[in-house]
Amino acid sequence: MKLSLIAIAITLALTAPAQAATTPGPTTHAHELAPLPNGNWLALDKTALRLLAADGTERAHLLVRAKHLDTRPLGNATLAVIVDANAEQAVPILVDTTAGTLTAQAPFPAPAFGIEAACLYRDAQQLDHLFLVAKDGQAEQWVMQGDKRLPVRKLALPPHSKHCRADDASHQLLVSEDGTGLWAYNADAEGAPSRVAVLLKKPYGTLEKGAGALAILPGGVAVLDAKGKQLHLLRQEAGKWNTVSATDTNIKGAEQLAVSTTADGKLQLAIGGEEAAGWQVRTPTWTATAAKTDGKAVIMPRGQTEPVARTGDAADDPAIWRNPADPQGARILGTNKKQGLLVYNLQGKQLQLLEVGRLNNVDVRQDVKIGNRQLDVAVATQRDDNSVMVFTIDAQGTVATAGAFNTGLKDIYGMCLYRPADGGVEAFINDKDGTFLQYRIVADGDKIGGKLLRRFKVDSQPEGCVADDRNHRLFLGEERRGVWTVSAKGDVPAKLEMIMPVGPQLVADVEGMGIYHGAKADYLVVSSQGDNSYLVMDAKAPYKVRGSFRVGYNLAAGIDGTSETDGLEVSSANFGGPYGNGMLVIQDGYKRLPDGPQNFKMVAWDDVAKALKLD
Repeated sequence: MKLSLIAIAITLALTAPAQAATTPGPTTHAHELAPLPNGNWLALDKTALRLLAADGTERAHLLVRAKHLDTRPLGNATLAVIVDANAEQAVPILVDTTAGTLTAQAPFPAPAFGIEAACLYRDAQQLDHLFLVAKDGQAEQWVMQGDKRLPVRKLALPPHSKHCRADDASHQLLVSEDGTGLWAYNADAEGAPSRVAVLLKKPYGTLEKGAGALAILPGGVAVLDAKGKQLHLLRQEAGKWNTVSATDTNIKGAEQLAVSTTADGKLQLAIGGEEAAGWQVRTPTWTATAAKTDGKAVIMPRGQTEPVARTGDAADDPAIWRNPADPQGARILGTNKKQGLLVYNLQGKQLQLLEVGRLNNVDVRQDVKIGNRQLDVAVATQRDDNSVMVFTIDAQGTVATAGAFNTGLKDIYGMCLYRPADGGVEAFINDKDGTFLQYRIVADGDKIGGKLLRRFKVDSQPEGCVADDRNHRLFLGEERRGVWTVSAKGDVPAKLEMIMPVGPQLVADVEGMGIYHGAKADYLVVSSQGDNSYLVMDAKAPYKVRGSFRVGYNLAAGIDGTSETDGLEVSSANFGGPYGNGMLVIQDGYKRLPDGPQNFKMVAWDDVAKALKLD
């Protein structure tokens, strides 16, 4: 039934429970609405943004020609964002329903395109993001904190997209493509871009002409077709979108949706638009589903390296060299799969680039005996010729090539070092076919070589591994299956034991690994690449899981989080400052804030220990 807005307000006041959200009366000409606490509303019309009481009385206004109203709760207030149509800038508004005020905040910089759609997103770290979309599909994601407005990334969205909304609970950005349908994207900037079709136009779906306005529901979405003739309600279950209902709107020119909740928890949908003669309110049958959280802690990085000098999938694996004479004079070594070996200081500044080819994994051991010399060495796998490269590190942290030896492998991949009880150094090298070779690094005069000690195999592709020198164990990752352990000693049979299979706690691919040797306990850290997290478990049987964490934004330092991590390294050494009890270095698969080539992030171990309550 179509009602005028005044009739709606009267009807709801008579029938709705006490303190129910109601659509305000005197907003016949509002082309966008957003509900606020205690029955208040924001109404955006052609001349102003207005704060309205539950009975429709205007409490405050800002004179502006604007569009694209979206809101998020912010403590006792509300954060709203509108797009100033004259300046083509998004403007945050602080809404105080107690004081009855609207206060404009610092605007976002104007993009290099006209804004066709805009919407807010609040991530798991409780940071507020803004998506801006152009008519041709250009799009930008920004993050805000206080007066900070920082560009996160650029992305490509469908052209002619006039509506977007983000579901904070499922971390999805939903975008209506006018002539095609409704799409769901990953709202989190970290990780690979992806999209899923939610509902398409006929004959591929049930939409007429395409998708129009949308509104997020608990566990689903409401969307109008492109002409505003039908309202579709869809629920997402087990990663799939299913239509719950499709009903006629009976409104000419319906082009906006607003969702509110009554005091008894029922959803109300207000449907309207500039051409509509008022807003129609419906109370659909909808059972809200509880938002699922994985409970993973979010830790801020303390530092980052300069980006590598190649774009795309380039940076891979880090290692750490400690300067015994100066804790803060440590070096971070990192591989660039398109160029060679990089050397950074703890401030992230690149000090060296050794252009030696496609290095994949690297590891460091200090004060080891090779031939007649005590050396600090780095060892890396070289994919150009399936060899192993050896580097020396002097007392100042300067890295130099020392030699190489061939392996006979067809597709060399990962590696890690092991210091046995006699003080030498051994290398575990793997191939994509699952083969592992264990070499003793040896020297004949100044010539570096490798003596094969042992070989064993897993069924599918491995890469990451780490050796526990204290306890003479090797931990290795079979990317699609999980984490194995085996004796690191080269003179005993290789009896593999699975200690952490892929599953809810460890999501394939299994990638980088490191061991933290603490005063009270030793911990194994593993990159759970499939969900952009890091698993921490005891490095001794029964290998108890201690928890998982993600690396989020450090906006004060201008550092983004990490995702799709290939390699990592951890050390319990004192590196000074925030790294007094050790540090974790993590390869970041997607550099954001803003977009750029990959790099490595530094995390203080104290932050990990505090978040996971470690000994």
